[in-house]
Amino acid sequence: MSRVHKRSSLARAGVAVVAAGSLGVGAAAVGAAGASRPAAVSHAKSGTITFANLPGSAANYIFPFMNLSFFSVSNSQYFQNLMYRPLYWFGTGAAPTLNLKYSVAQNPVYSDGNKTVTINLNHYMWSDGEPVTAQDVAFWLNMYRTNPGGYAGYVPGTIPDDIASVDVTSPTQLVLHLTGSVNSYWYTYNELSQIYPMPMAWDVAGSKQKAASQACGTATFTSIKVTEKTVKGSPEWIPNSASAKSCEAVYNFLSEQAGYNPTSSAKSTNAFATYASSPIWSVVDGPWKLRTFNATGNDTFVPNSKYTGPVKPSYSQFVIQNFTADTAEVNSLFGHQTDVGYLNAANTTSPAKSETQAGANNPRLASSYNLELGPTWAIAYALYNFKATNDGGQAGKIISQLYFRQAMQDLVDQSLYIKKLDKGYGAPTYGPVPVLPKSPFVTSFEEKNPYPYSPTKARALLSSHGWSIVPNGTDVCNDASKCGVPKGTQLNLTMSYATGNAAFTAQVIAEDEAWSSIGIHVTLLPGTFTTVAGDAVPSNHSWDLANYGLWIFSPDYYPTGEELFQTGAGSNAGSYSNPVADRLIKATDFSSNNSYFAAYENYLADQLPYLWQPNTIGVNEVAKNITGVAPFNSLDSILPETWHIKG
Repeated sequence: MSRVHKRSSLARAGVAVVAAGSLGVGAAAVGAAGASRPAAVSHAKSGTITFANLPGSAANYIFPFMNLSFFSVSNSQYFQNLMYRPLYWFGTGAAPTLNLKYSVAQNPVYSDGNKTVTINLNHYMWSDGEPVTAQDVAFWLNMYRTNPGGYAGYVPGTIPDDIASVDVTSPTQLVLHLTGSVNSYWYTYNELSQIYPMPMAWDVAGSKQKAASQACGTATFTSIKVTEKTVKGSPEWIPNSASAKSCEAVYNFLSEQAGYNPTSSAKSTNAFATYASSPIWSVVDGPWKLRTFNATGNDTFVPNSKYTGPVKPSYSQFVIQNFTADTAEVNSLFGHQTDVGYLNAANTTSPAKSETQAGANNPRLASSYNLELGPTWAIAYALYNFKATNDGGQAGKIISQLYFRQAMQDLVDQSLYIKKLDKGYGAPTYGPVPVLPKSPFVTSFEEKNPYPYSPTKARALLSSHGWSIVPNGTDVCNDASKCGVPKGTQLNLTMSYATGNAAFTAQVIAEDEAWSSIGIHVTLLPGTFTTVAGDAVPSNHSWDLANYGLWIFSPDYYPTGEELFQTGAGSNAGSYSNPVADRLIKATDFSSNNSYFAAYENYLADQLPYLWQPNTIGVNEVAKNITGVAPFNSLDSILPETWHIKG
């Protein structure tokens, strides 16, 4: 498994990058000081399976309607999805494809020139005894229509904007009438994929209200009336109908119960303590219920006895173990305290035989664990903030210059990192589409790497654009007409990065030294994954670059990129905006002409909206008495109810 952002997190298998210009000296390391180590668990007798979470990225949000600060694998795939099932499940073995077996709904039916979508539900029940109905799906859509900005998957012009009306034609069927024709593959994989049915027990605006006390859950979609306004450069949606105001009240209450106060910058302090006992969050339709939650310790799940899905858990407890550093997680493997975990680079003793075949396991683990690879349907990158106000107000303007981004990219030697330092357990990122796992989506232009490593080219780019080069110092602009910023501006930026994975930290340091070699001065700011991801949002202009992982294409499984690169998109954290990119993305999403996809892909591979980074391939350890885990889902989703304990 892996790292991410929207699904964002750190890598399950760290990259072994050394912090030096010559790739042969010792790697920089982060010690285990302060690392948490879970108490030993007796697996076979208690019927417990333990799963190691990514270092420093424990779940911190339970409500499956998240803004960008909480949009992560640890919250969604490893936490919420165990309790609350999305309308559609994706991942068939290692392939990132629609899996109808584990979906709440049947395959959608498109008609009327792909302007009408009919959705029929399978038989699922909420744990409070109520059936999962088409109205529960409409509930989620009503909330989305009221507050698109509250969900990180929002892209202007797409769901819910592209829905004209919703008809709940029966308890198990709803029909979406769209504003125009769509690419049906895109709509299933990137739009319907976002939806979570929500129980009427959640249609409340206070802890003492009875289920379905509000009007949001049962309102018609067209009764939700809102006005969009721009406040301090950001869009806001103002409810102006009774049903919309009801949805706003429900959203505010549920968000506060999850630990986020939408009406204030202050966050609730006691929400975590009530996750397991809350009458709200205990109403689930997934195979698991939360028994205990600890933001810095272990999270324990028990089977949902009312679950009506295809596979029910065969053991009594599923435990997610949280660690502050990868060294503590590996020690837990060595102590046989973790059933399913990951091996960091420092303890990976044999290189990969190929991009799809692992080498020999660590001798200390080989007798008790099977080593399994977990490539992710993802792209890795560091974020640029195109509206950054640092460096005397010039940081965003510097970043907006394509030549600057080209110079930065020219100094990231991905192929060498993967070959020499990742021990072969990695894949490069050259553009907006993953090159691994293999797919028909990658163009030859992207696959061949438009920006191979070249310090000479990077230096020439800066020099030809008016910068005075100061190796291992700070470059200065001498010609404003060429630099794009005032004369005398220094090339002085910051980059926040997530700690907890020693090899990832080493990679960041190595890249910084490469940039410094031609006078690009980048101050590194370490922080936890949660802190770095939480700060790197469009409304915050005080960061320049942020490096905390990768983007797993989930719930946008078709890599058309609208959530990342389109102007105003909810997960466009760095406020990238390009009218050509917007036009190509829109054409890809709303047309059946596949040539637009290649044009979009090649354009963004060339334009460098983000700083592309090597993507590690997860080196996972699975206890030999645990079956059903492999092959790993390339979307970082897990189905622990399908795992079994032998003996």
